[in-house]
Amino acid sequence: MHRRHFVKLSAGTTAALLFNRLTYAAGNSPLINTPDEVWAQTDAGWFQLKSLGGSSFTFKDIEVSLKNNGNALGVYVQSPSAALSGVRLKWKYPVNPAAKVLGDHWERTYGDVAWKNPDSKAKNPWYVLMHDDVQTACFGVKTGCNAICWWTVNQNSLELTCDTHSGGAGVQLGARKLHAADIITTGNTADETPFLTARRFCKLMCEKPRLPKQPVYGINDWYYAYGNNSAKLIKELTALMADLVTDTDNRPFSVIDAGWAVYSPYLPGDGGWADDFSKPNDKFRDMHLMAEDIVKLGMRPGLWTRALCAKYNDSPNLLAPKIPGRDDPKNPVLDPTIPENIERVKNNIAIYKQWGFEMVKHDYSTYDITGRWGLEMTDAITSPGWSFNDKGKTTAEIINHLYSSIREAADDMYLIGCNTMSHLSAGVFELNRIGDDTSGKEWARTRKMGVNTLGFRMPQHNTFYAVDGDCVGLTNEVSWDKNKQWMELLAESSAPLFISAQPEALGAEQKAFIKQCFAKAAKVQPIGEPLDWLTNPLPAKWKLNGREVDFDWG
Repeated sequence: MHRRHFVKLSAGTTAALLFNRLTYAAGNSPLINTPDEVWAQTDAGWFQLKSLGGSSFTFKDIEVSLKNNGNALGVYVQSPSAALSGVRLKWKYPVNPAAKVLGDHWERTYGDVAWKNPDSKAKNPWYVLMHDDVQTACFGVKTGCNAICWWTVNQNSLELTCDTHSGGAGVQLGARKLHAADIITTGNTADETPFLTARRFCKLMCEKPRLPKQPVYGINDWYYAYGNNSAKLIKELTALMADLVTDTDNRPFSVIDAGWAVYSPYLPGDGGWADDFSKPNDKFRDMHLMAEDIVKLGMRPGLWTRALCAKYNDSPNLLAPKIPGRDDPKNPVLDPTIPENIERVKNNIAIYKQWGFEMVKHDYSTYDITGRWGLEMTDAITSPGWSFNDKGKTTAEIINHLYSSIREAADDMYLIGCNTMSHLSAGVFELNRIGDDTSGKEWARTRKMGVNTLGFRMPQHNTFYAVDGDCVGLTNEVSWDKNKQWMELLAESSAPLFISAQPEALGAEQKAFIKQCFAKAAKVQPIGEPLDWLTNPLPAKWKLNGREVDFDWG
């Protein structure tokens, strides 16, 4: 036998064994086997639970039970007396070191997602895919779970950790049984690429996505105004860009970003930290009129907000505790477990609808809840030793309640989650900003944050939500040659296209190309597929509309 064929065959056999040894057939769907070990974490540290046979594991009055839930294995946890920080399930298996591993991210990505070598120190949020050039095995949890979950691929085992902290302390469940997560798994079918396997797996993880009725595209002022916006600027930009729209059956959005709300007296001029997100500042005055003006100009009005931003003089009883990253007295944050605060959030969202806005982009909630960005959640989701007002709900449950409250208040308005927990956003918001900020000042940032996130989160597009890779920051500070390619990728991948254009950067060539891209983005298109994503963290070869396109990201 030819050596290369032997190596491929051996690798394929290993992948098949990996999947088969960890799963069993259950009807038409595979289920993951009962774990070999189950561990729990309290203030005393991690300790192993004893198997009672079958699907229950206990230590004192802590119990972890497993139950078949259709095509998934449900994980249920009880801990009536001890504050519970987490549960870990472990399956013994020697992982093929030649395999490549792909995980997700907690919230947005930060230019750091790729197929990588197995690393026992790496946390793979929400799901993990393993591929060996022949076969792909997928392990994850269903979206909307009540714990923050990650997978670890060790040399001789696969582990799932369900984090049940409530803030920086263990959750106090009392007599309540927590449905922490539903574990789901699949393997590739014959002739299925890893990308197509990943898309099918995302559909299994999110059975009921909430998607836009039509493709979403439009404009946003942030990447040239950077908060220095006004009603006059928005109207001028909307009118300028509306002239480039040809599809009147699917109008684009004009999204007003940070800078419109009443400023805090502690931070005058800082649109990212307003004092009252239910009232416009003097630059805008009348938001109902603003929304009407956008409609008259031929676009659909959209608005940015920061849901958990507190007022400068709010009662300390309404505020979340001070922790690293959330300890600036000029930036008070509402505690989302206090009903009064949730009602304020809902009231603000309802006001935007009354004003006539058709889409709301809500931002910063993960940072405002945890005090950390996703790239900082390496050792833990947040700093230790603090609690919300309600200590009886996990952080994931608290986030789920915030999201569902925003959803309820929004009614039929489209919602874009930004800095939201990805797996908890799916099925709730129509769109999700899937990566950290692109830029109207540095092409290197757009390449890192935009291209990487679109390449590795495209499997989630229209399976979790519509994936928003962020704007084309079209300014004189960024090479048009590069921005043109980024715009082309967004316009033809079927992902939302948002352009943040400096008027002075719009010449005849730019306007003509935007007109073409708007026309494409307005129509339903095939899902763009990154063809070199297995080896390139900045995918440059794409399948778009049935043809292969090579990009030069520089």
